[in-house]
Amino acid sequence: MNVLSENRVKGSFRNQGVSCAATLHKPDNTKGPYPTILMVHGWGGTQLTLVTEFIRAFNDAGFAVLTFDYPGWGDSEGLPRNVINPWKREKTVEAALTYTKSLPDVDQTNIILWGSSFGGGHVVKIAAEHPELRGAIAQVPMLDGMLAVKAVPPARMIHFGIDMMRDMLNPFATHYVPIVSPEGEYSSMDRDGAWRVESWIEDTLKRQQDNRIAARSLATMGFYRPRKHLKKITIPTLIIGATRDSVAPFDENKVRRLSSDSVEIQTIDANHFDPYLDHWFEDNISRQLEFIKRLVPSSY
Repeated sequence: MNVLSENRVKGSFRNQGVSCAATLHKPDNTKGPYPTILMVHGWGGTQLTLVTEFIRAFNDAGFAVLTFDYPGWGDSEGLPRNVINPWKREKTVEAALTYTKSLPDVDQTNIILWGSSFGGGHVVKIAAEHPELRGAIAQVPMLDGMLAVKAVPPARMIHFGIDMMRDMLNPFATHYVPIVSPEGEYSSMDRDGAWRVESWIEDTLKRQQDNRIAARSLATMGFYRPRKHLKKITIPTLIIGATRDSVAPFDENKVRRLSSDSVEIQTIDANHFDPYLDHWFEDNISRQLEFIKRLVPSSY
């Protein structure tokens, strides 16, 4: 592993035939093995997109945090770049979990999955299949891709369809669309203040985002419905939905009906991107810290 600092260690694991970049963020002034949160990011994000304050809060609470990049994204290998297939991503999360368990600084008995947006949907699926985990958190999760598709205006859907065909019918060059854009401009996400992601990356990470996604990725959205796994979850799981979310619409009553008794559901009066940012972040992270304190009280 490549040590960036005493508390931030770079590593990698293999998935889909390529090397995937990973980073272990360790708490200050304590020695491992640590209870650890495996962080599963969403649609167009890479390791640190919108999550630096979450990492800091979890580190301060005594948890290590493992972040990673999917194949073809961020610092990971893989071509073509910036393609999303949710079922392949679930396999990457499985590989990341195996890698996390292999690290000597990780307490294998106290691993919590954490996912947001599209990654929140992956967490629901993986949590249902791993009863050995301590728990899971899914914030503003994409639980039903069909609801997201129905929220897209018809004219935009036609534009998506044209770009998807251009991408899938050309084997020699990937056709891309923007990941986010200001409201009303063309991209995979222009609602709920999505463009704030760009300014956050520039202000916080001091770099430019690779703001493009292979158009073929859009074709998978309506078929991805991890809500069907909610009833199978047996580990303590916190789901935080946003009441005004139009990117990953959250139907609280339906989610409650579909969930097992192990799933705790809370809502925040916010849109999809608000819970990452001030002032919603403070409420959001306090709920998550209270939850993990119940799961692993000795870490505090």
